[in-house]
Order: sequence, then structure tokens, then C-alpha cells
Amino acid sequence: MTLTFDKKLDTLGLRCPEPIMLVRKAIRELAIGQVLYLIADDFATTRDVPSFCRYMDHELLSLQTESKPYQYWIKKTH
Repeated sequence: MTLTFDKKLDTLGLRCPEPIMLVRKAIRELAIGQVLYLIADDFATTRDVPSFCRYMDHELLSLQTESKPYQYWIKKTH
């Protein structure tokens, strides 16, 4: 399954809290319904990204956290 996205955010090499701060900024720049593709190698994102999506009420369409780099597809809902 190939997921499409509107914006890619590469946070490889960045450590908490930088990736999630950049996700917040990137989501703000998207229109409702657009998808952010995040690539990260900080293990903290495996906890932070799903929490961010729940807290901010955005849809986590898919994630890959079995191996690095971790990948997330986040849909802006509002």
C-alpha cells in the first residue's frame, strides 16, 4: 500500500522535542484534509506522534515503527 502525502518532513538526526515541534509547525501550514509524511529516527517519536495526534485531534493514517527510519502519515482534520 502506497500512501500519498502533501508535505514531507524529514527530522532524521533530531532529538526530542525538536521533531514534534516541527510537526506542529508543518501541520499548521497544511490545509484541512492534507497529509504530512514524517520521517524520523528518534525513538521518542513512537510515543510523541500518536499522542500529538490524539491530543490535537488529527488522524494518524499509518505508521511504521518496526525499524528506523520511523515513518508517519498524519492527516490534518481541522
